[in-house]
Amino acid sequence: MKKIFARNLRDKQVVSSDGVTLGVLNNIVVDIRSGSIEDLVIKPDIALEKGKYKQDGEFIHMPFDSVRAIKDYIVVDKTMSLASAAEPPVTEG
Repeated sequence: MKKIFARNLRDKQVVSSDGVTLGVLNNIVVDIRSGSIEDLVIKPDIALEKGKYKQDGEFIHMPFDSVRAIKDYIVVDKTMSLASAAEPPVTEG
């Protein structure tokens, strides 16, 4: 994947690999120790059934590993994004 500045990603539409509009990218979660991107924080589309996804207040989280393409849209793998909802939340401490 070519390099893209984070400021160019904000407010990009996020769609699943089967063409469903998930919402708009609001933020990203970065592991401060490694510098790797962990999750995309998405403001969900009003028609999206949020219960299928990992939720955080009014936002949903997608693992960055599910990203398949970034151009005019951010395309995420549907299977990986749904599977992340079943994972227990990670807590530090």
